[in-house]
Amino acid sequence: MTTPDDRRYTDQHEWALVQGAAGAATVVRVGITDHAQDALGDIVFVQLPQVGDEVAPGNPIGEVESTKSVSDVYSPVAGVVTAVNDALGDAPETVNSDPYGAGWLVEVEVTGVAGDPTADLLDAAAYQALVDAG
Repeated sequence: MTTPDDRRYTDQHEWALVQGAAGAATVVRVGITDHAQDALGDIVFVQLPQVGDEVAPGNPIGEVESTKSVSDVYSPVAGVVTAVNDALGDAPETVNSDPYGAGWLVEVEVTGVAGDPTADLLDAAAYQALVDAG
């Protein structure tokens, strides 16, 4: 399983990748980890929030349904959803095949935070240690 070191992670198995700035805001792309998609199995449905929804860290923002179970997806940051990956409506299995690329879930615009809004999340080594301790 891969754990790219260009992003941050939550103990709920989401990843957050800073995409850049949008004016005074920072845009953060969110998805589930390789470990999470592997544990879920074949993903058959993804429910995502609406563009414009406000999200808060640790609060559910959607669901990923697999042949085994349904799992909540939690926001790693506070902000407003500015994009959802609509392609997952027709191809939810993309989360399985490319969880860190085309299988991203949402983008959240974070305002009022100086610096990196994902800095308090786990780095790749800490996340991998969490998974290994499983």
